[in-house]
Amino acid sequence: MKIYLIEDDPIYAEFIAKALKNEPTNELKVFSTGEDCLKSLSTSLPDVMIIDYRLPGMTGIDLYEKIKPRITDKNKVILLSSLDDGNMVLSFIQRGVRDYVIKDENVIDSLTSILSGKEDDYYLFK
Repeated sequence: MKIYLIEDDPIYAEFIAKALKNEPTNELKVFSTGEDCLKSLSTSLPDVMIIDYRLPGMTGIDLYEKIKPRITDKNKVILLSSLDDGNMVLSFIQRGVRDYVIKDENVIDSLTSILSGKEDDYYLFK
């Protein structure tokens, strides 16, 4: 599975990357800004994009809006945030985001559940 992680905190990005690389079939590429990620999206999107909401420059939701026309059923976009804000989550849903994960002690379990198709095991929306 080809995964792009867009996370500006290098320590947090490494934490998530190490966990996701435990699955040998995962191919992971990390970007620190939405702009850097966009430059690498030439012809197609990866299978999964995990995007931090608060990025320097372009926000995670701005990046989502730019790629939204290219998203198909074969792509998954997961928004990450340290904020547990119901209004923000509602705005994500209204824009079409279906997977949102809070950066808490369950972040790895939540991400791996989404990647394995078991979203309903956690307090996520699909």
